[in-house]
Amino acid sequence: MKFMKLGSRPDTFYTAEAVRSVSSEVSSDLIIQVKGSRYLLHKFPLLSKCLRLQRLCSESPETSQHQIIQLPDFPGGIEAFELCAKFCYGITITLSAYNIVSARCAAEYLQMTEDVEKGNLVYKLEVFFNSCILHGWKDSIVTLQSTKAFPLWSEDLGITSRCIEAIASKVLTHPSKVSLSHSHSRRVRDDISCNGAESQRHKPTTKGWWAEDMAELGIDLYWRTMIAIKSGGKIPSNLIGEALQIYASRSLPNISRQIKANKEAASDSDSDSAGEVTSKHRLLLESIVSLLPSEKGAVSCSFLLKLLKAANILNASSSSKMELARRVALQLEEARVSDLLIPSLSHSSDTLYDVDVDIVMIILEQFMLQGQSPPTSPQRSKLGFERRRRSRSAENIDFEFHESRRSSSASHSSKLKVAKIVDGYLQEIARDKKLPLSKFIAIAETIPDFSRHDHDDLYRAIDIYLKAHPDLNKSERKKLCRVLDCKKLSVEACMHAAQNEKLPLRVVVQVLFFEQARAATAGGKVTELPSNIKALLASHNIDPSRPPGPLSTTTSIQADDQWSVSGLKSPKSRISTLRMKLAEDDDLDEKDTHTDGMGRPSKFKAFCALPARPKKMFSKLLSINRSGSEKN
Repeated sequence: MKFMKLGSRPDTFYTAEAVRSVSSEVSSDLIIQVKGSRYLLHKFPLLSKCLRLQRLCSESPETSQHQIIQLPDFPGGIEAFELCAKFCYGITITLSAYNIVSARCAAEYLQMTEDVEKGNLVYKLEVFFNSCILHGWKDSIVTLQSTKAFPLWSEDLGITSRCIEAIASKVLTHPSKVSLSHSHSRRVRDDISCNGAESQRHKPTTKGWWAEDMAELGIDLYWRTMIAIKSGGKIPSNLIGEALQIYASRSLPNISRQIKANKEAASDSDSDSAGEVTSKHRLLLESIVSLLPSEKGAVSCSFLLKLLKAANILNASSSSKMELARRVALQLEEARVSDLLIPSLSHSSDTLYDVDVDIVMIILEQFMLQGQSPPTSPQRSKLGFERRRRSRSAENIDFEFHESRRSSSASHSSKLKVAKIVDGYLQEIARDKKLPLSKFIAIAETIPDFSRHDHDDLYRAIDIYLKAHPDLNKSERKKLCRVLDCKKLSVEACMHAAQNEKLPLRVVVQVLFFEQARAATAGGKVTELPSNIKALLASHNIDPSRPPGPLSTTTSIQADDQWSVSGLKSPKSRISTLRMKLAEDDDLDEKDTHTDGMGRPSKFKAFCALPARPKKMFSKLLSINRSGSEKN
């Protein structure tokens, strides 16, 4: 730290009966009151250097012994006034970055300029400020920080702007040419006198050496300084991002826990103070968001999601939330499931996870709309969904394969990662008993089909949701399971689903069929079925060890087994009753689709596309199970 000493006389100020006086053979003739304190001083040394005191003394009436001057709005208080008074008496004073701002404002208030006397205090302070303070890193930081107590005076005198320019220039200069950050060199003494020689030790420093010291600034000064640094165009965006992360970690620690505690403990008496703290944090957060570099990857996705959590808790502006959501979407593949559990504002106590699903929906929508999806990627058009509706059989695999090949490799890779993240997120929020079914399905359907290589994680999420919401009716359970593709389930998941009593019966039938079809395609035997399923098949003289016929992708199905709409209306086959029941269920499914035609294809149509022999076998199974459930 740099310092400067002025004057040579010893300090003779003393306090007697709550009055500050100076030892002198000459009797005092001036009383100055500064913010409740009284000073018993002499006119000659003060008025010879202070133009303002000259004017005030000429305007105020004189008394027989002492003339009284009141300075109620003196900047810097009694410390700054006493420093100026000691300078007038020639008493030694020490100036540094810690008191130069208050001394400069006080000297300006008293008008201690060159017009009154050569070498006055204002001139000496300006020389020290320009030649010493602005040349030191720590001195500039401390001085800028002290301007917060005198914002208007510091702005008018140019102290704030000059400190910001000095700090920015040092950051933009090569580290080897700049004094070290004092947080990285606390063991190195850097006491430099303007009249003495410099004693510095240089140590290797990192590229972000400046970030920790700047984190001590208030948000207004920090924002202005960062703007000056960014405008220089020499600092990489990732270093700017690291600096912002350091500042946020200091300014917004455990913001969710802190704000929630304030809301719970706030009473009528301190509600205003709690609201003031929230407003302060909100301003700080929005300022950090405005400083984020525009380049992708400048800050981590985890940091962006932490900011988004804080923004949601602090009820930040919608523009700040949308900006954070857009930035998160650009690098969503880097996110973790725990980061996406954004706290909600409701703070309800009867939910396991009180999260804001709407914000995650916005992030996913932004992810799907960003430039990662070129025009050649699968289009969410009505025609595309009609194609899926017409081909929920084996040929759909080829269709999805071509869809994935048509998307760019980078886009497809990121979507595969995001699909795993979303399925993990669904497993977490599925435990929330108050999570609406529509939101669960909306998040699940945001991810394209080709982005999920398997549906095991999605099946786990559906199973968790069914267990947490036992009151779902038949239609809702069917609507939930419509997002599931049984062809993409592993053997373990299929075995679990075959015994899952909470799944709709048609899903269980599909699982069993695709397991048999998979075994037939592989030329092996059917995988081991649960004992209850084997008993059910044996009761109808069905041998589970015999693989069904090959899975046909053509339309060469016997006319008697064509599952067309007209066929469902007329009972011409041995399973006409079953067809009628399934038609009723499918009609209900059709009503559940979206009005814009974007609904998922019916699982009934996928079942209708099965070959004749497996179809008859599972029709018997489905008929027996349905008749048993109707009796119950």
